[in-house]
Amino acid sequence: MSQVAFDKDTKAGDGGEPSPPMNLHAHRPIPRISIQAFCESDNVARQIARASDDRRMAKTHVQVHMGGVDTAVELFQTVPTPNLILLETSAAPRDMLQSLAALSEVCDPSTKVVIIGHFNDVWLYRELIRNGISEYMVAPIDLSEIIGVIGGLFVDPEAKPLGHSIAFIGAKGGVGASTMAHNIAWAISSLFKNEVVIADMDLPYGTANINFDQDPAQGIAEAVFSPERIDDVYLDRLLAQCAEHLSLLAAPSTLERVFDFRDDSFAHLIDVAQRSVPHVVLDVPHTWNGWTRTTLARADEVVIVASPELANLRNTKNLLDTLKQLRPNDAPPRLILNQVNVPKRPEIAPLDFCSPLGLLPVATIPFDPALFGNAANNGRMLAETDGANPIVQSINEIAHILTGRMTLKPKRKPGLSSVLSRLKRKKQS
Repeated sequence: MSQVAFDKDTKAGDGGEPSPPMNLHAHRPIPRISIQAFCESDNVARQIARASDDRRMAKTHVQVHMGGVDTAVELFQTVPTPNLILLETSAAPRDMLQSLAALSEVCDPSTKVVIIGHFNDVWLYRELIRNGISEYMVAPIDLSEIIGVIGGLFVDPEAKPLGHSIAFIGAKGGVGASTMAHNIAWAISSLFKNEVVIADMDLPYGTANINFDQDPAQGIAEAVFSPERIDDVYLDRLLAQCAEHLSLLAAPSTLERVFDFRDDSFAHLIDVAQRSVPHVVLDVPHTWNGWTRTTLARADEVVIVASPELANLRNTKNLLDTLKQLRPNDAPPRLILNQVNVPKRPEIAPLDFCSPLGLLPVATIPFDPALFGNAANNGRMLAETDGANPIVQSINEIAHILTGRMTLKPKRKPGLSSVLSRLKRKKQS
């Protein structure tokens, strides 16, 4: 039987468009395991390949082979079995049990096996479990089911819930992405009394320590340069307390060393932080390299901050297109339009800016140099400077949206009926 292997960077598709993103936030990231899948149908192979591209499977090594039990037995006679075997078979229940006996002879005792069958049979399920099969799934299967089953086998069910990671990045330097990240983090911590950690990932030029009027002796640099030391206790020592429920991993903001990192240098730090608090806000610098790409690809939520001018529009479009490829099963990033209506500056109208993006902004923040300048110069948040300002209300709304307490609803355009009703009221008056 012919065999085709797909690595993690290859999609096993038929050329069609993938289905729309689904809500997978309930699933935890899968640990570093090896998975071999053996499929008899293109649809099952396609779904497993899609799952391997999901950010929750980023640490796994997945190979998808075309062929059923016989292909698996032939392969594992010469190579060791992986942590997990996903095996599709269309055999009838009793024939299936007989064919799996040959597989058991070449499987390591520690290898888990998940069968994907085509019969919804309670007797078959019980017999498979009794014979040491880890799980039985009935085709057709979808992406969420695959990740859920794998997570159920390899993720500790008693582990604490993971915190929600939100990555902020500017479409261009100077658009206020860090300011938005810090103020929204402050809003989440103060409005909902949730613990929040801000990670200032701009090590040479980070501004979180200035914005929160902090000067910690240690911060994110110590964590990244000593990854073997990172655990809950060590992380707690590095955090600077900014407010009752808000802590900061400050950047050193110095040029004494060169800050070059591997693609996954921040991954373990973010994992530990997510196990410690409900919300982790990642202040990602406006650069494009391996570790910023990995950080954005693996975050639970991405927020792009842009100003309404042409370079921002181009960069936002590029970010959206790239992140759609990196996060094929996630909703699009959120968009904040910042610094709108700068006096005497030619701007793209918000509607014209968003139209080619196919994305509604979660907020449009007007240019207010007095409010932002006073807050920055005094090391205070906007809400502490002028809590009644409409911009603060917009930031509070964003905090509600990013924590799932509010949904973004498109504003209705005035239609013919509303125009006629206004004319009617005017005539009556």
